Amino acid sequence: MSGFLAWIAGSGVVQGVIMGLTFAYLTTVLVLNAVAKTETRTVNGWGAIRKAGQPGNGLLVRAALQKALPVVNVFEEAAYWTATSDDAGERLNGDHAYRLHFAAGQLPPTDAFWSLTATDTIGYKVSTSIGRSSVDSHSGLLKNADESVDILLQPHQPSGPPQNWLATPSGGFKLMLRAYLPGTAIVDGDYEVPPVIEVRS
Repeated sequence: MSGFLAWIAGSGVVQGVIMGLTFAYLTTVLVLNAVAKTETRTVNGWGAIRKAGQPGNGLLVRAALQKALPVVNVFEEAAYWTATSDDAGERLNGDHAYRLHFAAGQLPPTDAFWSLTATDTIGYKVSTSIGRSSVDSHSGLLKNADESVDILLQPHQPSGPPQNWLATPSGGFKLMLRAYLPGTAIVDGDYEVPPVIEVRS
């Protein structure tokens, strides 16, 4: 057995196969990422893949979108947007505070509900002192005097009421906004999620 292992360790053929498989894997990842990027529509820093889950997608597109958004419904049933940068194009980072400002009547229109979640760059949710990792259409968000809504994105709870606060992790993070049974404006592509704006002191 030790002789066989020694042969494998010294075999140029085996090493070539291993190197070939490694390069094939890396090439596949690069190709899938490139295809997913071409299928992503980005507005105000929020990317959405509208073709996810559609039966007419070819094999390559299906594989790419499955890698980008595993186990998702078709866009008409559940719309997903992700953001990793603010309105200035800077990567989101827990060292900064941000605001997501929805003008009056511009919260995501749905026939069910919407939710906004902050995770680290891998996708793990944030644990908070108030035991909430997202805000949604049932969070009792407080409105401004002009009926607009501001969601505060920062690691520490603000001094005011926590309804409009979404905790962010330390270091880089990403946001995911989901709209279940999205309204016509979302399905038709007319609705735009507002940009994430850094709050500068």
